[in-house]
Amino acid sequence: MSPVEAPWRWVGLGAGLAVAGAGVAVGVAGDRVRARRRRAGDLFDREGLALLGSVRGEEYELHTDDGVRLHVEVDEPSPRAADEEPGLTVVLVHGYGLSSQSWHFQRLALRGRYRVVTYDQRGHGRSEPGPPGSARIPRLGRDLEEVLHAHAPEGPVVLVGHSMGGMTVMSLAKRRPDLFGTRVHGVGFVATSAGDLATLDFGLPGGGAVSRVAPNLLAVLARRPELVTRGRRMVSDIETLVVRRWSFASPVPSELTRFVAGIIASTSIEVVSDYLPGFSEVDEKDALGALADLPTLVLVGDSDRMTPPRHSEEIVRALPRAEHVVVRQAGHLVMLEHPDVVTGHLLDLVTRALRAARAAAPAEPAHGRRRGARGRRRGPLADAADAVGRLVRPLEGRGA
Repeated sequence: MSPVEAPWRWVGLGAGLAVAGAGVAVGVAGDRVRARRRRAGDLFDREGLALLGSVRGEEYELHTDDGVRLHVEVDEPSPRAADEEPGLTVVLVHGYGLSSQSWHFQRLALRGRYRVVTYDQRGHGRSEPGPPGSARIPRLGRDLEEVLHAHAPEGPVVLVGHSMGGMTVMSLAKRRPDLFGTRVHGVGFVATSAGDLATLDFGLPGGGAVSRVAPNLLAVLARRPELVTRGRRMVSDIETLVVRRWSFASPVPSELTRFVAGIIASTSIEVVSDYLPGFSEVDEKDALGALADLPTLVLVGDSDRMTPPRHSEEIVRALPRAEHVVVRQAGHLVMLEHPDVVTGHLLDLVTRALRAARAAAPAEPAHGRRRGARGRRRGPLADAADAVGRLVRPLEGRGA
């Protein structure tokens, strides 16, 4: 079967498999079963699984400068946490074919402790698609800047991006390097790449032909969406199998596979088709220089078919001070497959970012350190009153 004929075997999978990028659109190889199996109960909190799809924050609509409505959610910290770390915001940016729901476990772990902002990238989740030609990484970087302006206008920020979300953060760094080190004090890259995506083969035979054939195939499907809709209903079991193959590298609960398949299926074939050609144009390596002095996390699964570990290694070569984590038996959706590992490293990143933010803050003037309840300087009379009080209180205790 020729590389051109192969995609039509799997036309029914359509855009519902966008998370697997072009690889899912052009074929499925035999699934391999890992020898080292682990029980789902050892990896996932059952309460967290029960809440899949139901975690919601305070909802907002953001209209971008080109008229696209983005869905934004904000999880506010508890009053005590807000007092301890005032103004800190963690922004989680999702990947291609997904939505903000892909950060499910991280949101559960971070909510109440820190202020968390998530949003659906244009054309994904509950956000509107943009005008023709806007499904490109530079435009996503501008969207992220607008999200920060509207929902994190002040205080230290930690940006965490998965896959296309990581490219979005890099695009913002290229566009606004002045924000990094002044507002943004920590960056996390999860299963992402700074470029050279056109050479990926997604674990399929045919090498780079995958990336060359898939955009044309998806363009055809975008003109006949009824084929995709009908096909999805016919091959739901195969779709679930493919989601497992390209998203995970170890056994995961069936609830999680269905959850991911549902998110992916909500991404229209038109959006998948619009985005895909732009990935071959991605080259964000020059943007990494803006992050050289920031606390940075670069994390990837050792069996990631979409953005293999060598892409993370390239980022680390540009950022030698970054924390580099390769998670064993992990695929592209490592934050869902190994939520405890990813969340632990994110919490550590936030801690390091807060330390960097404090170090970068201007020193408080000496004359402003002693202030009364309303923030006014204390005068000599107030100091004298305090001294008298310290003398009187012991005597009061001896009276009666």
